[in-house]
Amino acid sequence: PARTMLARASARPCVRASAQRAPEQSRRFVLRGVAAPVLVGSLLNFEGERPGLGVGSFNGVSTGLALCPSTPNCVGTADEFNDTLHYIPAWTYNDEEKIARGGAAKTTSEAMQELVDVTLTTDCDGFTPTIVERGEDYLRLEYKSKIFGFVDDVEFWFPKDVGNSKSRVDYRSASRLGQSDGDANRKRIKTLRLALSKYGWKSVGFS
Repeated sequence: PARTMLARASARPCVRASAQRAPEQSRRFVLRGVAAPVLVGSLLNFEGERPGLGVGSFNGVSTGLALCPSTPNCVGTADEFNDTLHYIPAWTYNDEEKIARGGAAKTTSEAMQELVDVTLTTDCDGFTPTIVERGEDYLRLEYKSKIFGFVDDVEFWFPKDVGNSKSRVDYRSASRLGQSDGDANRKRIKTLRLALSKYGWKSVGFS
């Protein structure tokens, strides 16, 4: 597939958008190293078809986000715990111990706004995030590469009263094309989790 054959042109460690970037390369280097890929990208479509995602339901009951396909370019909380290729643990946005000591609990609306702010201001691999759907308990973004226009679909869902946790957030991050993503989706999720930690968000495991 095209994505497997082409290296991500903008690949670099995931950093906060406010982090200082490397000095710009010379005009000659830019013309030689970027103009050709841009020309190729303009002739070929690496964006792919927008998939039908969202929160599933059965008999009026929400069943959660979709499972990942068999390809390794996807991670999600809906997959089986023993599926180490795709599984990644959920997040919580409230500190239950702090609340038990009298601390104030965040509402879903407040947590959603924190998530929106972080996803739009945290840079990972140079992909540009765009919100394509936002509801009271669901957020969906498209992450698009600047050179070839590869698109990754990222979803977040705030299920109500799951087990003993009332502040759980499930998510899924998947590439539209190809098979291998160089672990970009897993790295993106980890970068977002670390950025959210300043608001008290935590992972229920390791991501």
